[in-house]
Amino acid sequence: MVAVFKECLQEIDPGFTCFEKLQTLQVNLGDQCNMRCAHCHIDASPAGRKVMGRPVIDKIAEALERMPGTILDITGGCPEMNPDFRRLVESTASHFPRRIVRSNLTILTESGFEWLPEFFREQRLVVTASLPCYLEENVDRQRGKGTHARSLAALRRLNDLGYGGGLELNLVYNPGGDFVPGSQQELEEAYRKELLEKYGIRFNHLFTITNAPIGRFREYLESRGIYERYLNLLATRFNPEAARNIMCRTLISVDWKGFLYNCDFNQAIGLPITGGDGEILKIEDLESAARSGKELVLSEHCYCCTAGEGSSCTGALVA
Repeated sequence: MVAVFKECLQEIDPGFTCFEKLQTLQVNLGDQCNMRCAHCHIDASPAGRKVMGRPVIDKIAEALERMPGTILDITGGCPEMNPDFRRLVESTASHFPRRIVRSNLTILTESGFEWLPEFFREQRLVVTASLPCYLEENVDRQRGKGTHARSLAALRRLNDLGYGGGLELNLVYNPGGDFVPGSQQELEEAYRKELLEKYGIRFNHLFTITNAPIGRFREYLESRGIYERYLNLLATRFNPEAARNIMCRTLISVDWKGFLYNCDFNQAIGLPITGGDGEILKIEDLESAARSGKELVLSEHCYCCTAGEGSSCTGALVA
């Protein structure tokens, strides 16, 4: 039996179960994607129908105007496929010094999306790109045949535009199975050596992210009868140093309808932030949701963020 995650945090410091200060607003533009990756926690696919509309996007831009200095982190699915992706980016251009787009890379090679790399450069977006391994066999097994080659083509295009140098390009590694990532520093060195020597590709940082036992990855675990074993692995690798830095203390996630969550994982399984009356908070209630000391919504999947070196949308939480 896995110990209750919230109790593990409280034993270290009760403050770790509460929101601290808003630093990042992560906007999930929906579950539509040109891919159907084996590890996807929101079950994104070309058949996705949960697509954020213009009214919610405009409310997000308005909310961010009231909170200058907040980092805007745009994700999906494949966020670039949202018809109003450009509108969100352009409407926030003058207010926020750091805006991140989380790209699967292959969308940059799709017909009709050739404009994206230049748009990224024009808007000075930070690109955080999925590349779960540098080996072709591992990437294609996890994300589909031909994905490795298409990803490299997209990375070369981004490099040609200055990404990986003056413009920030980060790569994301996630395990190809039911295990915790190794040392982020060592993996980054291996990625850098392999990609530069074999393909001439440059990037700025590598982020290691542990697979959350939800969505399609949970289905994979359950189909093999190893879900409980994986949960126990995450729990036994609990790192108190990582616990103090969990991203839900400084990040709020917005779904396609404008509802608020403590993270994208909570969003995927329907654990929203609520007010004192139990009502689900929306983007219009951002200030209330981001109140210092507000209790976090926590569950057993949260162990993925505190295992080993820890895991967040910006990689490991401890050196």
